Amino acid sequence: MAIKKQFIVGGLLLIAFLLAGCGDGDGELGPVGPAGPPGPQGPAGPPGDPASAAADYVGSETCAGCHEDIYIHFVQSGHAFKLNPVVDGQPPEYPFSQVPNPPDGYTWGDVSYVIGGYNWKALFIDSEGYIITGDENAATQYNLENTMLGMGGDWVPYYAGEEKPYACGNCHTTSYRPVGNQDGLSGLIGTWAEPGIKCEECHGPGGYHIMNPYRVHMKIVRDAESCSQCHSRGAEEEVDASGGFISHHEQYEELYQSKHLILDCVDCHDPHSGVVQLRKTDQPTVRTTCDSCHFKEARYSAVNIHTSFAKCIDCHMPRVTRSALGDANSFTGDLRTHVMAIDPFQIGQFSADGSISLPQISLDFACRHCHVNGTGTEKPDEVLIQAADGYHNPPPSGEE
Repeated sequence: MAIKKQFIVGGLLLIAFLLAGCGDGDGELGPVGPAGPPGPQGPAGPPGDPASAAADYVGSETCAGCHEDIYIHFVQSGHAFKLNPVVDGQPPEYPFSQVPNPPDGYTWGDVSYVIGGYNWKALFIDSEGYIITGDENAATQYNLENTMLGMGGDWVPYYAGEEKPYACGNCHTTSYRPVGNQDGLSGLIGTWAEPGIKCEECHGPGGYHIMNPYRVHMKIVRDAESCSQCHSRGAEEEVDASGGFISHHEQYEELYQSKHLILDCVDCHDPHSGVVQLRKTDQPTVRTTCDSCHFKEARYSAVNIHTSFAKCIDCHMPRVTRSALGDANSFTGDLRTHVMAIDPFQIGQFSADGSISLPQISLDFACRHCHVNGTGTEKPDEVLIQAADGYHNPPPSGEE
């Protein structure tokens, strides 16, 4: 009987304890237990850097889907045609020029790529990835016709008799990597996402941008040094030369020599439209003109007849540079220089051995590309010096 009474009392005490736990007051927290094991890895968040190496290259035609107005101009420029695949034995098509055929002894079926072919010259890569050079007597570089010089439309040797793998992808392709072999061809050194300089070479890979264009912006460095990654040949302190001309791809070294280094290339050039393209379509080739800054100099020229036919660039950006063609006797190459200041007391343009261009324009190139010997317009040095010295300085008031 006593045991039964104790059982009843104990049950009542347990119920009272449980009811007390349901009340409004909270009891004291117990001690913190040990940390549990880590949970599974969550999904990766969106990228913060649009230029991340993990982003995919999507191709310029994908870019054109949203940026058609820019793309239709850009694909007419020379950048897009630095390297051109030969597909199914058909030659590449160019907007303003034509490469008529491959070198002698080759068909288009033997050619994997054409290097260039836009305005200046073309070289050819064989089916193994090597630049076609031929034997010691071969002519395998095609120079396009230059009507201004009255030259071109012919074939000339290119390292004849030598084996030349193609290792120029750094400035001829998009997203170049100097490892591996593109298309599995042993002569193609490195790999790339697209042949030619396309949108993503300057803007970076667009994989994240196309997924979220409002958040991931394709920012770009617009300074001249960025362009120098391709538009330079070596050390900026010297402008390389050979054969009586500045070597091509020297624009940044030329600019580096002058006060115009404070400018960015895009201040004068639209990066999506090439100079050749604009000239061929009768459009202004630069975004601004010389007299926008040099308005005082533009008001006066010592030789009045020049103002009727000569432009600033004829004297200050003469054709000192050669890509494919040049006539050394008339001081005229096929590219304008970006060395712009004229030294009125400097006759020659190059160092004694001809390997370096001086940092100012000489009278040979500023003047003698028009005043050519044997044409009746030639002038002796002293006459050119007298005319060039203070050429844009107006005479004192009241004097003619």
